[in-house]
Amino acid sequence: MYEQEEIKRAFQMYQQLAMTGYVTGEAIQHYKSETNFRALVDFYCEQVDSICMLIGNEAILVPKTTLSPHHVSNETLRRTYFGSQGKNEDLYLMYFATLCVLGEFYNSFHSLEPTRAFITLEEWIQSIDQRIEALQSLGEETLEQKELEFSYHWRGIIEKWHALDDVREGVKHQRGQTKSRVSFLHKVCHFLEQEEVLRQVGEGEYSLAERTKNIVGNYFMDSEYNRGILEFLYGEEEREDADNS
Repeated sequence: MYEQEEIKRAFQMYQQLAMTGYVTGEAIQHYKSETNFRALVDFYCEQVDSICMLIGNEAILVPKTTLSPHHVSNETLRRTYFGSQGKNEDLYLMYFATLCVLGEFYNSFHSLEPTRAFITLEEWIQSIDQRIEALQSLGEETLEQKELEFSYHWRGIIEKWHALDDVREGVKHQRGQTKSRVSFLHKVCHFLEQEEVLRQVGEGEYSLAERTKNIVGNYFMDSEYNRGILEFLYGEEEREDADNS
């Protein structure tokens, strides 16, 4: 049985997680050391399809599914980062670009620890090019099947990337409305910095935020949560490496 005080304190921690997305201070010590307290907080989080994750002396709330009320809706993301003219393909490509940049840090998701300190925009664009080329090689029929399986519009992602201008990549100021790949990635960077996934460490250079390392290693690579998308995008590469070894 739980004590009334335990229930009250645990719910207070959950409330703060729900309101701000993170908790620091004394509550973290209780969460680490008190079994009942931790079980109650985890229970409250589970009720909204989320988990409580410890990152050093901080706890964060991570939505497990799109059904979680703490999951940011596609409509909100589209309006915030792409304006009234934003399309679903913009969001699909933003998610795809995020997978690509994380894949670069984690050796195509073959490593549980980051294998590089930072990435440049040029390297990021090259990684997207490689993934797009790999998708195209699958053919229309397979892509159509995979769209049904993963609820990702893979063909729309390919078309959107090809529609972005790669001729003007040398233009310095592309943070506005120019339809270039660099300009698009600047929007993705803004989103990822806001969500504390990446942080800028130099001109056109980005590293992983500390909380990202915990989320990717302890949560994101679990097939229960990524629905096999990582295996689909990078599994063929792994099989080719095995065949060539």
